[in-house]
Amino acid sequence: TSVNNVKNALIEGGIFVVIILFLYLGSFRTTIISLLAIPLSLLGAILVMKVLGLNINTMSLGGMAIAIGSLVDDAIIDVENVHKRLRQNQLKPLGERQSYFTVVYEASKEIRASILNATLIILVAFLPLFFLSGMEGRMLQPLGISFIVALFVSLIVAMTLTPLLAKMMLANENFLTKYEKDKWLVKKLTFYYDKTLRWTLKHKKLVLIPTFGLFLISLWVFSAMGRSFLPEFNEGSLTLSVVTKPGTSLEESNNLGNLIERELLLIPEISSTARRTGRGELDEHSQTTNSAEIDVNFELDERERTEFMTDVRETLARIPGIAFTVGQPLGHRIDHMLSGTRANIAIKLFGTDLNRMFVIGNQIKNTIVDIEGLVDVNVDQQVEIPQIQIRANREMLAYYGIGIEQFNEYVDVAFGGEKLADIYEAQRSFPLILRLNKDYTETIEGIRSTLIDTHDGKKVPLEQVADIVSVSGPSSISRENVQRKIVISANVAERDLRGVVEDIQKNINSNIELPEGYRIVYGGQFESEAKASRTLMLTSILAILTIFLLLFQEFKDFKLAGIILLNLPLALIGGVFSIYFTSGILSIPAIIGFITLFGIATRNGILLISNYQKLQKEGTSLNETVMKGSTDRLNAILMTALTAALALIPLALQGDLSGNEIQSPMAKVILGGLLTSTLLNIFIVPIVYSILNNRGIINNTVLN
Repeated sequence: TSVNNVKNALIEGGIFVVIILFLYLGSFRTTIISLLAIPLSLLGAILVMKVLGLNINTMSLGGMAIAIGSLVDDAIIDVENVHKRLRQNQLKPLGERQSYFTVVYEASKEIRASILNATLIILVAFLPLFFLSGMEGRMLQPLGISFIVALFVSLIVAMTLTPLLAKMMLANENFLTKYEKDKWLVKKLTFYYDKTLRWTLKHKKLVLIPTFGLFLISLWVFSAMGRSFLPEFNEGSLTLSVVTKPGTSLEESNNLGNLIERELLLIPEISSTARRTGRGELDEHSQTTNSAEIDVNFELDERERTEFMTDVRETLARIPGIAFTVGQPLGHRIDHMLSGTRANIAIKLFGTDLNRMFVIGNQIKNTIVDIEGLVDVNVDQQVEIPQIQIRANREMLAYYGIGIEQFNEYVDVAFGGEKLADIYEAQRSFPLILRLNKDYTETIEGIRSTLIDTHDGKKVPLEQVADIVSVSGPSSISRENVQRKIVISANVAERDLRGVVEDIQKNINSNIELPEGYRIVYGGQFESEAKASRTLMLTSILAILTIFLLLFQEFKDFKLAGIILLNLPLALIGGVFSIYFTSGILSIPAIIGFITLFGIATRNGILLISNYQKLQKEGTSLNETVMKGSTDRLNAILMTALTAALALIPLALQGDLSGNEIQSPMAKVILGGLLTSTLLNIFIVPIVYSILNNRGIINNTVLN
């Protein structure tokens, strides 16, 4: 289901790309030439993934779905420019016309450096993803590989196959005569853009000041947003961890499990349940008989997910004698890998006295239980259980000549048992275990009367060489780095993870006073989120510096490179508000979306500045350079931005579907950021370019 959902988003995004291309290019031939980049790029990505030993899964498909709009961008720019130059050549007198080959070659060469650098910048912007380590790195790297490979193949296609197809399919007199005029939509957009741009160039402050204000607001909103590690998954099933008091028999745990299942099945959305009570001691995930895992399959109908989850928790809360945690199969395992517990947050209390630790643990629970968004708050179950202790009497052992090693081995074999061999009967095998008869192991009197060998071959009762007493002791002892610990675990619902953790730390610091030798360590998803955020921040700074150097390499001027980087704050505005008005929570995939967005957003600035340079080298005046250069590139800018952005609409809107959860925040950020960066870029870049030119900061000597 997850793979199908991502595959559908990929197909639906492709349909949006087709519609945009046909609306703008207005010709079946130009649309087909541009669209060919999609299947060829995706095929190239699949072949490379096969060579690398990667599978097609939700992550790799998600990378292709995010890239699908950008795959045609290079081809669009090339086809649009070739088509435009061919039409311009067709309108010239017959004697002044150049050959079709020359026109196509020069038109492709004109924008070659721009599309090459723009694509390299997007690839560089995606590199921080590969510096993520741990579980998040392993999860997201297939997405990055499929995105980068597909985009790189699309660049190769745009630089080789696209010009060839343009020469074969567009360089035709009948075709050019038929499409010698721009389409109605292009004419209207160009007319209104020309009119609006002239007004903005006369009222620069009226545009720049509100834009700067929006940028400052977006920075404030960004800093105030909640943080989370990964978006909440929607797997269509729940994994419930249910624990009763230690020492509860398997039969009683089974009866309680049946009761829980019957109560859950009364909830309309729940279709079936399955349960595991206890696990074998040799299992890699061993559990005692007082614990159970219940898998719950559900399908939402009339009620919202939050209402359904509240109903599940209220149902479990009505059942006495249990502590429970509500998670999902994948999320449950992620929590277990990150914190060692089955919950989002693990508060680990280290100390020496288990009884005192249990008391402090419950104090911590009472302190934090009322925090907004905190659910499933539990303390490790600790009860005193009866024990029989066999304490060696070293004086008596020495008197009878029994070594401590011999004594320990006897107790281990006599009561624990030792496997001697396997007995085979037909197709079945049985282990042969040596241990004492039940008469000597099930009562304290029997244990006292067991006989142990002395050094001279005689036998004496065990009680002669050891003190055998009945006491009470802890049901279990957990350790980490040799230190005793007790865990207070909790989940987060309908709120960001970092905000909840900060409230927990604040409450504990102000209300709990730890004795000497006791300490608290916080663990869980928020640790991974903080670590990943730091990694992405550092690598993003390096990526932006690399982008700046690539821009300088193309334009040979720091100021021109700086103008293009203005697209980054313009893109940030839309990305921030798209997250704020949807989930309101900034996760690691959303941060990766911002990094990717910064790379994609520079493409428009490169197209404008490179065209301005070309025109000024031809001796065009500043005003005409800005006006003509901007309107000339409007079509390419809008097409590339709209195909890249609108192709993400299915992923952005269907984030609640299984398989789309990780890619959806990325899609929302890129979609919102591309819309604002494109709309503002086509006005801000001309304004800033003309201001710097008028002030002599950029001049023709630099351009030449």
